[in-house]
Amino acid sequence: MTDIRQVTPDFAVAPQLAPEDMAEAAGRGFRLVINNRPDGEDPSQPSSAEMEAAVRTAGMDYVHIPVRGGPTPEQVDLNREAIDAADGPVLAFCRSGTRSIVTWSIGQALAGRQDRQTLVDQGAAAGYDLTAVLPG
Repeated sequence: MTDIRQVTPDFAVAPQLAPEDMAEAAGRGFRLVINNRPDGEDPSQPSSAEMEAAVRTAGMDYVHIPVRGGPTPEQVDLNREAIDAADGPVLAFCRSGTRSIVTWSIGQALAGRQDRQTLVDQGAAAGYDLTAVLPG
């Protein structure tokens, strides 16, 4: 499986996943997969429909919230709502995992769930620098 980076006990991010990774993701306890990658960004990436079919076959839920560049307020809200509604751990992915952790962390900050420094520290522990993207 690809590089899954645990951010909190209930949230992880990863670079591009493949349909064949979904059985392992389910086996690791994930209940929801969020795809933050727009279809067609790279000709070799699986489509959202392919990913959804594999995720559902593995017994998990699936949400596609494509983010181009930085997330919009609507995408942040949709992401947070999907995570809040999940019945267990969430795995989000995009090309590198950056858009996924940025979208999640902005949602956490705006909702007042975690302070900026905690989010920056969690991002750093997962291999992402969030210092420039989180509200001060």
